Amino acid sequence: MKLKFKHIFFCSLIGMSGLGVTSCDDFLDREPITSITPDAYFSTADHIANYVNNYYNSYLVNTQGAALYHQTAWHAGISINDDNTDNFVKDDASLSYFAGNWMVPSGQNLKGQYAKIRVWNYLIEEVEPRLAEISGSDEDKNHYLGEGYFFRALVYFNAMANFGDLPIITEVLPNEEEYLKEKSQRAPRNEVARFILQDLDKAISLLQEVGFKDNQRINKQVALLFKSRVALYEATFEKYHKGTGRVPGDDNWPGKDMPYNSGKTFNIDGEIDFFLSEAMAAAKQVADRISLTQNSHVMNPEYNQIYGWNPYFEMFSQPSLKDVPEVLLWKQYDKSLSISHDVPNRLQVGDRSGLTHSFITSFLMKNGLPIYATGSGYKGDTSIDLEKTDRDERLQLFVWGESDVKLSDATSPAVQTANDVIKFGAPLLTNSELQNRDLTGYRQRKHYTYDYVQLKNDEILGTNACPVFRAAEAYLNYIEASYEKNHTLDADALKYWQALRERAGVSTDIQNTINNTNMAEEAKLNDLGVWSGSNMVDATLYNIRRERRCEFIGEGMRWDDLIRWRSWDRLFTEKYIPMGINLWDEAYKNYEKSENANMKPIVADGTTESNCSMKELGKYQRPYSLYKTNNQFYDGYSWMKAYYLTPIGVEELNLADGLYQNPYWPTTGSLAIE
Repeated sequence: MKLKFKHIFFCSLIGMSGLGVTSCDDFLDREPITSITPDAYFSTADHIANYVNNYYNSYLVNTQGAALYHQTAWHAGISINDDNTDNFVKDDASLSYFAGNWMVPSGQNLKGQYAKIRVWNYLIEEVEPRLAEISGSDEDKNHYLGEGYFFRALVYFNAMANFGDLPIITEVLPNEEEYLKEKSQRAPRNEVARFILQDLDKAISLLQEVGFKDNQRINKQVALLFKSRVALYEATFEKYHKGTGRVPGDDNWPGKDMPYNSGKTFNIDGEIDFFLSEAMAAAKQVADRISLTQNSHVMNPEYNQIYGWNPYFEMFSQPSLKDVPEVLLWKQYDKSLSISHDVPNRLQVGDRSGLTHSFITSFLMKNGLPIYATGSGYKGDTSIDLEKTDRDERLQLFVWGESDVKLSDATSPAVQTANDVIKFGAPLLTNSELQNRDLTGYRQRKHYTYDYVQLKNDEILGTNACPVFRAAEAYLNYIEASYEKNHTLDADALKYWQALRERAGVSTDIQNTINNTNMAEEAKLNDLGVWSGSNMVDATLYNIRRERRCEFIGEGMRWDDLIRWRSWDRLFTEKYIPMGINLWDEAYKNYEKSENANMKPIVADGTTESNCSMKELGKYQRPYSLYKTNNQFYDGYSWMKAYYLTPIGVEELNLADGLYQNPYWPTTGSLAIE
């Protein structure tokens, strides 16, 4: 039977697998891997493993769809995953929502999510009922099936974080009209989140322990860590978005008008408590088992010293992570197999991007005091070196300062003796090569390597491994979840927090930090994490958020955090202006007589030829305020209520009875309502 109504959305539920689709019937007999006969193919444990292998690269993405691996392309890989936040800016970023230009798509956007989900529904449906008949060890068969459950949970979480309420589909659907209509119904997001946790519990029960395949495959501890992430996300989303229409049970929640939700009641406070408890329990299992990688407190290598100078830095810059316990999952690269990336080179020459002044100011002094506190010892920001002096060692290690070593490998033509060691120097704000320009002046050093073989800029040579899941997240997830649940720091939370601070070279007297935190001062420093909705959070919770921000430099966590905390509300009343280094007190002098051929003189006259922002706008570089002509971000970012959730496409709304539009979005292809 050829479907005529509800046709396109249902195609995504039945058979789309990223290969293009012309009709639902075309895909009824097509399997996710070409020419598979299920009974013949899924006959060994290796067959299941190989099926999963096909999807590791494309499915390990964050909620924005950015890869959690370094990319085989000419850019800085996962180090740019904090883009579009108060941490980081990039010149070619998609910023339509910050300009108020985000529109409801006229076509479909749920379709792609369910194409991904179908891949795992198919695997589970084909393998689980006859697992006993498949040859191979029980441990291996169970493990690879567990990976399928993990990936289905991952795809559902990414979809839920974007769209909220979702249809829960656990099977490859038959081509039957009434059945398809029933399956298009959006389940409330708390039910979706509980379903995701169930999938993760199933994965946890099947997966082998950390260390399996040298941690290059999903393992039990990865699933536990991800479970804590999902549960914390949902708990805090429901807490801070309650009453906005985005949470089931709200008076303006659009799901309340759907007949299939008739009679449902929601105890959201109970749901929040449940998810916080789940986050704590899962995180604790990882944090109590996995120790943190040590910091040697050495900030730079010596001449011809590539590895062995700081394990913490090298956790992000060595070829293999199989012997680094903190890294629960990582990806290996091998140039001989054409699996490499360009991250080290882009972090050496610049990538038309930059960290923000707001991010830099969030780091504490080593004595545990905020930079504005009396007695902090803060040296000021007339240079990046001064700004980093006596600060949290994560800032010192993972952000370039003028005197940081850039090249020390004797295989480099420029480095032959200790006297030839090359320093970073002044940031390339005025670089004549636009693709290598530093937009803010703050360039990330995390994921950099001192192996010169990887740094040559004539081809993609990066082979330093990429950590995907780290146990440090479990420490942070527990701290936040326990405080959100109990409004106090229990013994475990304090233990985990002190371990993170000790590694960062920061005083472990957490209460002293809290006592000296002035929330009004933090708000002046433009940290959006100060806010949830229109309210400032308390000093303890803010410092938990601060710790998370500082630990995850460039690891793609910040967007989800600002969404779940409802921190973008601040932009309703005050635009957010990304800023960079203090240019106009002293740093501008670096560009007047530079010996670097790429460092051109400053042009800051407000014209389209400008490479720096005018002094009249303030002493800090404003990367989006160089000129006004055709520049919608000259005065900063804005935000709208609708943007916390992605709109569902018009075509899908018209084709599926069970779908409804997300709050503040119209049902036509136009801009958000508010």
